[in-house]
Amino acid sequence: MVRTQNKDVINKQAEILAGLGKLRSELAAKKGVGISYLDIINALDQFSECLRYLNTRRSTGTKIDIDSEASLQDLIYLMLRPWIYDIIPETPNEKTGNRYSIKDFFVKSAKAVIEVKFIRDNNHGKGISRELHDDIESYRHNPDCEHLIFFIYDPDSNIPDVAALRRVIEEERLYSGRALYCHLIVP
Repeated sequence: MVRTQNKDVINKQAEILAGLGKLRSELAAKKGVGISYLDIINALDQFSECLRYLNTRRSTGTKIDIDSEASLQDLIYLMLRPWIYDIIPETPNEKTGNRYSIKDFFVKSAKAVIEVKFIRDNNHGKGISRELHDDIESYRHNPDCEHLIFFIYDPDSNIPDVAALRRVIEEERLYSGRALYCHLIVP
C-alpha cells in the first residue's frame, strides 16, 4: 500500500513538472505577444517626458542630445526594447518598383512598423508630408504591416501645420480590401 502511494505521488510530481515545462515553453514562445499598436503609441507618447527627465536631472549625468535621425532612433529603441521583445531595428522592406526602403522598427506581434523622422530644417518640415506619403505607398502592399506609426521629432517646430498633417496621414486607407492604419506622433 505504501509503495503504491509513493508511485502515485511520484507520478503526480512528474505530471506537474511536465506541465510546468510545457507552460514555460509556451510563455517563452509568447514573449512580446500581447503588445498592440496602442501600447507602442502610448509608450511613444511618453517620449517628451523621458527626454525631459534625462535632460533636467539634478546630477551631472548623461544629457541626451538628439541631433540626427540616427540618435533619435537609438533613443526610441532604448525606450521600447525592454518590454517589446520582438522589436527589430532597420529591416529592409520588399522592393517596390525600382527601390526598396528600410523599416526603422518592425514589431511583428503588433503587425506594426515604426517610421522615425527627425525634422532637420524648415524645408524638411514643409516637405515631410510627401515623405510620409512615399512611406505609406511602400508599406501598403506589405502583409506584415497593419499599423504604420510615424514618430516625427520636430525640435524647432518646422512643420507648418501639424493638425493638417495629422488629418491627411491618419485618414482611413483600404488597399485591395486590406486596411492600413496610419498613426502620427509629433511630441
